[in-house]
Amino acid sequence: MPGRSASTSDVDALFQLPLDQFTAARNALVAQLKKAGRQTEANEAKALAKPPISAWVVNQLYWRHRESFDRMIEAGDRLRRAQTSQRTNEAGRAPLVARREAVTALAEIAARILAEGGHAATRDLLRRVTSTLEALSTYGSHPEAPVAGRLTNDLEPPGFDAVAGFLPANDEQAPSRARQNARSPSVVPMAKSARPDGHLGTKDLEEKERMYLLAAAKAGVREAERALSAARKAAERAAARFDTAAKRAEALEAERARSEKRLVQATKDADAANHDASDAAASSEKATEAAEAAESALDLARQQLKQAQRGQD
Repeated sequence: MPGRSASTSDVDALFQLPLDQFTAARNALVAQLKKAGRQTEANEAKALAKPPISAWVVNQLYWRHRESFDRMIEAGDRLRRAQTSQRTNEAGRAPLVARREAVTALAEIAARILAEGGHAATRDLLRRVTSTLEALSTYGSHPEAPVAGRLTNDLEPPGFDAVAGFLPANDEQAPSRARQNARSPSVVPMAKSARPDGHLGTKDLEEKERMYLLAAAKAGVREAERALSAARKAAERAAARFDTAAKRAEALEAERARSEKRLVQATKDADAANHDASDAAASSEKATEAAEAAESALDLARQQLKQAQRGQD
């Protein structure tokens, strides 16, 4: 496995495995890297923690459903661009809805992956999955975003301070616009007289901008909470559908087991009846033979009687 790219491929493959195979595969990779004299990479692989099931299934979404996953990341990027461009509430809501739908769609796929793997898609588990998806969509394609497909823990959507520099300033009169990525589409742009325009003092500029950013942050929180609530409700609906399907499958399995038992008993009864019929047929044949023998004996006795009677005469 010469070169770093081979190690990267091996680590990627590690996070695509079923969860119960992770630890053994990681330890095998560490031993292989040590044997190849790549101690640094071996130490890095050894430090990889087994992800919880919620992070594992998000990794599977990245590896198995890349198109849907990329759609969510792109939706998050479009939402931030809409926020930083100060679009109107109506124009800015479309990217918000697109991101919400992308997160919901992935949460539903996650529920199916969990069911296929024999894992219970509980409401709490799907809530953590949805929260991690929300966090990834907030980071979007930013270079400092967590490495998708290699998550070793759940994520929470980053705070406004953490994502303040996600987008560059887009004009000379808004030098701190890069910190406004958390702004919600529902925020109404400030009046021109209230924006920094070069005629206000430094303190006034700072105060106006602080108030503007505070209002944007509050509105962003409201929009994020609404989006997260909608995604969690969708996840709960998916979990409820899974519970219903699981119960139905359990009931059908129980009925199948009962049917198999009835079939086994019916087979035994049929075998016993066939055996009884065979015995009855044998008995009937013997009885017929005995009746025929008795009839022959009777005929013979009658003939002997007739002969005896003629001798007396």
